[in-house]
Amino acid sequence: MNVIIRQARPEDAEKVAPLIINAIGDIANHMTAQKEPEAVLEKVEDMIRGEHTRHSYHYTYTALVNGDIAGALVIYHGNQADALDRYLIKQLKKQGHERTIEPEAHTDEWYIDTVSVDPAYQGQGIGSKLFEFAETLVSSQKGAKLSLNVDIGKKGAIRLYKRLGYSVSEPWTIIGEPFHHMVKVIS
Repeated sequence: MNVIIRQARPEDAEKVAPLIINAIGDIANHMTAQKEPEAVLEKVEDMIRGEHTRHSYHYTYTALVNGDIAGALVIYHGNQADALDRYLIKQLKKQGHERTIEPEAHTDEWYIDTVSVDPAYQGQGIGSKLFEFAETLVSSQKGAKLSLNVDIGKKGAIRLYKRLGYSVSEPWTIIGEPFHHMVKVIS
């Protein structure tokens, strides 16, 4: 199977947004200040099309199989997180929503916010290719660390990330829920 990974485009938002929501769950509701699935979806699509949030097409990559978006990766450097989140908080405040958004990475590491594969393409190695792409990207940017957060209850995901070379570095909290912060040193 030929998988092409490319930078996302604004017009990818409708295909990429459900992948992101599937991966981040309730965090999407918190970041959009919405509860209804349709409203959450619309707001995440707007973030992807936009320029200044962590889910912008600037920080998103798509895995294409025969021209179809089969998966998505959202990755940014931890030193960008504050500015990205500050912009989102400001936009939410204009809409009448007070939100805080906790940092999800340290400022000295690259952060994998999302890796998600469309259910129709799961089990075909696309997720692994997205992780490989992230490592190549970080290596080319002279990055030293690549991190991610995983819900402490997702034992299968934790095992997978350990097999990929990540180790638990510390506990982390996102919207009041416990996560493991996992890190891999990229040479």
